[in-house]
Order: sequence, then C-alpha cells, then structure tokens
Amino acid sequence: MIIQDVINHLETLAPLTYAEDFDNVGLLVGDKTANLKGVLVTLDTLESVVDEAIAKDCNLIVSFHPIIFKGLKKLNGNTYVERVVMKAIKHDIAIYSIHTALDNTYLGVNDMICNQLELENKQILIPQNGTIKKLTTYVPKNEAEALRTALFNAGAGSIGNYDNCSFNTDGYGTFKGNEASSPTIGNKNETHTEAETKVTVTFAKHLEGKVLKTLFSSHSYEEVAYEIVTIENKNQHIGMGMIGELAHPFSETDFLSHLKTKMHTGCIRHSRFLNKTIKKVAVLGGSGSFAINAAKAMGADAFVTADLKYHDFFSAENSILLADIGHYESEQFTKTLLVEYLTKKITNFAIILSNTDTNPVKYF
Repeated sequence: MIIQDVINHLETLAPLTYAEDFDNVGLLVGDKTANLKGVLVTLDTLESVVDEAIAKDCNLIVSFHPIIFKGLKKLNGNTYVERVVMKAIKHDIAIYSIHTALDNTYLGVNDMICNQLELENKQILIPQNGTIKKLTTYVPKNEAEALRTALFNAGAGSIGNYDNCSFNTDGYGTFKGNEASSPTIGNKNETHTEAETKVTVTFAKHLEGKVLKTLFSSHSYEEVAYEIVTIENKNQHIGMGMIGELAHPFSETDFLSHLKTKMHTGCIRHSRFLNKTIKKVAVLGGSGSFAINAAKAMGADAFVTADLKYHDFFSAENSILLADIGHYESEQFTKTLLVEYLTKKITNFAIILSNTDTNPVKYF
C-alpha cells in the first residue's frame, strides 16, 4: 500500500469538500506516493507524537487537528509548528489532517459524543448549505433505464432516507451534426428528431466527478447535453453538531454528573441552573459558541460544547443549560473512531492509537 490508499479511505469517511472554508485539511506534509509502513492516529501532531511515530515505525500520522493552520513563512525551528514539520520531513513522515471534514460528517466527531452520552434519535444540528446538486440530462428513451441505473450505482438519486430517486419526462430532442461530427444516431448534416427522456437526479456534491464520469461513459451520444445546479434542500447527514434525546430525563445536576463521567472531564463550566429536566441534548465538539442559537431553536434542554467565553454564557437566556467540557475532552474519542474505521479497512498494516497526551490544558 501507499499513503494515498489510506487517504482514499479517510476521504470516503469524511470527504474534504465538506470541510469549512477556513480550515486546512488533507495531506499537509509528505509524499502521497510513498510506500506505507504504519499509521499513527492522534488528536494533535506535536514533536512528541512525531517521536512516537519514529519509535513505532509509522510513516503516516493521521491527525484530527492540522499542525499547519496559517501559512508558514519560514522553517527555522523557532516555533513548535516549525519543529514538528521539520522533524516530520527529516524522517520521511507524512501528516494528514481531517478536522472539520470529520466534524461535518454524520458518523464523525459529534456522533461519537452522542454515543458516549447514549443519545437517541440523533440528527444534524446545523445542516451545511449547498451540499446537494441536481443533474439534468437527455437520453434516447430506450436507454433511459440503463442510464438511471448507472447513475444510481454511482451514488446519485439519494435524498435523505431514500435511494433511486429521479424525475423523468418524455419528449423529443432535435440535433444536426456538422461535417466533423460522428453522430451515434442520425446522419451528419441532417436534422434528426429523437424520442428522448429528460432525466433528473440529485447527488451529494462530493460525488460530482464520479457522477459525470458515469454519465459520459453510459450515454450513447457523442455530445452529451446536461446541466448541474446546486439546490437548497438540506442534507440530513452533513453539517455541524448533533442533537438527540436521553433515554430518561435527568435533573440538571444529575445530567452534569453523567456528562462528567461519560466525557472523562475533570471540570465543567456551565450556565446557571433553570430547575428544569434535561431530555433533549445538543452537542458540538470543539469551539461551539456559534451554535448556541441553533441549539435553542431546536428545543435543546442542554448544549454540550467547548471554549465558551464569559459573554457566551449570557446567551443561555434562561432557556438552556450550557456546558463547556473543554476542547480536548469534547474531541478525545475522535482518534478512537479513526483507528476503528481504518482497522476495518486496512487489515495488513498497523493502525496505532497514539498514547501521547496532547491536551495543553491542565487542571489544578
């Protein structure tokens, strides 16, 4: 195997097209064509993590957070970021970051938090806009079924919990090929009328290349007429945060105790108690203050996240319990998710869970 083979598996789980615009995801350091020796999975890439990769003979580090976030203008070892990159390059170790691509994936960071808290009836808290596209094309009527089937097999035609979805309209298409044309139906320099079916299917935007390749290889025409537009429908499986329900309601204090135990955190900062039971819980790993209003709009009794500032707690506005469990603590199970996923996909190489504690925050 080569490093690109691992990347292909990772980007099937979390396509990079769904990462946030501000993020820096993908292969940050290294050669994607290098032969794979082993994979070390971590939340953060520090010098000690690179040392661990060297000791365990891993030449690929899969890191949740990107070590390079802003542009590097020099590499002289003055900062921890520069030292990490320099050491990785020196020892031919590649570094791949998945970050908000995994945040926005249904079976990603926030799903892990929901599972830890034993939440049921899960759904995306803030669906990402512009993730669904629509393809419209025109095909000879007797070829429509075969084309639809091919497009369905490529992943098109899925809407929420439904597959093999399409809209079809029969009509007549006309065309006239010039002297340089090679029409598969009709003759060059002659206007031809063909009974055609207008086929429309939707697809997730990361599948666009695959869908177009299938369209061109499955269509009989020399020139395929088609259009692709982005639609406003919400994708139920792509977006930030999740919301679900506890099997049984908790009091506020019992819920915080449950949260503290399940998320292995030694400290929870929270807004003032409202003397209400906690049943519906919203979660968002990492810095999640931007989602407070979304959690309230979805009727959450509590919102679990990290990095809340002083004034963010006022946003509870006597309607929701805000709980800040810490950035590392909210994302700590992410590396386990990645190890379990890659271990199922790659059985003949070591997929190692880093045992380096990369949490920069300590409690006294």
